[in-house]
Amino acid sequence: MPVEILLSDPTGRPEGQAGLGEALALRLICDRRDVPFLSLMAVQSITIIPTALVLFVPGPFRWWLAAVHLALVVYFFAPFVLMLHNTSHRRLFRRPWGVLNHYIPWVLGPFFGESPETYFAHHIGMHHPENNLEDDLSTTMPYVRDSVVGFARYFLKFFLFALPTLATYHLRRGRRALMVRTVVGEFVFFALVGGLLFVNWRATTVVFVAPLFIARFAMMAGNWGQHAFVDRDAPDNCYRNSITCINSSYNRRCFNDGYHIGHHIKSTRHWTEMPEDFLRNVKTYDAEGAIVFRGLDFFGVWLCLMLKRYDWLAGRFVQLGEAHRSREEIIALLRSRTGWTRSAAT
Repeated sequence: MPVEILLSDPTGRPEGQAGLGEALALRLICDRRDVPFLSLMAVQSITIIPTALVLFVPGPFRWWLAAVHLALVVYFFAPFVLMLHNTSHRRLFRRPWGVLNHYIPWVLGPFFGESPETYFAHHIGMHHPENNLEDDLSTTMPYVRDSVVGFARYFLKFFLFALPTLATYHLRRGRRALMVRTVVGEFVFFALVGGLLFVNWRATTVVFVAPLFIARFAMMAGNWGQHAFVDRDAPDNCYRNSITCINSSYNRRCFNDGYHIGHHIKSTRHWTEMPEDFLRNVKTYDAEGAIVFRGLDFFGVWLCLMLKRYDWLAGRFVQLGEAHRSREEIIALLRSRTGWTRSAAT
C-alpha cells in the first residue's frame, strides 16, 4: 500500500470576515492571500532600513549595530527573496496603486543585495523559459553536483559574469526591454554603492557590499539544490530536473518555496495552492520518478551534497508509491542524478 502523505505546509487562508487592517489592505492588493507580504514588507522596512541609515550617521562607527544589521539581513533574507519571487510572478498591488509594486525590488531589494530589476530579468525572463537546460545561464547540468570544486566554479561564473551575460542573452533574443531592465538595475545599484563608498566605506560595506555577496551565494546554493538531481535521459522534464521539499520550517517562512517541481510546471500557481496541487498529483510525481524530501530545504540539500552525505538525503527521501526502495537503492538513484558528465572536470 502507498504511504499516506500528510502535509504541514501552509495553505490558503479561510475566507472569513476581514479585520479593519486587512480590509484596508485588500483595497491595495490583487489577492487577499498575499496579505502576509504586506506584513513582511512593514517589518523589514522598520528594521533593516533604520539600522542601515543609522550606520551612515557621522561619528564613531557602531560595530555592534553593524553586527545587528547583518544579523537582520541574514534572518530576513530568505523570506525577502521569496516575497520578491512571488511578486515577480504575480503582481502584488492592484491599479491605481501599481507604482507600489516597485517598492520591493527598488527600495528593499538593495538592502538585501538584490540589484533592482535584475531578479525579474533573470528568473522570469531567462530561467523559467530555459528550464535549467543548456541555454539557462544558471544551469547546473555541466557540473558534478556533489563537488565542492564544481560549485565553486558555478558560483564564480555567476558572480563575475552572469549579469553581463544576461544582458547579452536578452539582446540576442530581441528582448530589449528586459535587457534595459538588467543594465539599468545593475548600473543604479553599483553607482549607488560606488558613490557611498566615498561617503562612508564601512557603512557601505556592511549595508550593501556584504549583502551582495550573501545574496548571490545564497541564490546559487539554492538553485544548485533545486536542480541538483537531473535525469540525463530527460533533462527537460520538470519532474526529473527539479526537486520538491515538503514539511519544512523553510516552507512556512518562505511561502512554500520547497514545491519547486510544481512551480516549474506552472510558474504562476499561487504559493498557497502548492501543497494541495502536490497531493492531487502524487501519482504523477511517482510515475515520473520525481525526487521529494521531507523536513529539508534546498540549502540543506546543497550542504548534504557538498559533504557527500547521501545517507542524510536518503533518510529524508519520501517514498511516493507502492514500491518501497531500500536505502541503498535511494542512494544509487540520487547519485545517478548528480553527475551530468562524471567524466568532465569538476
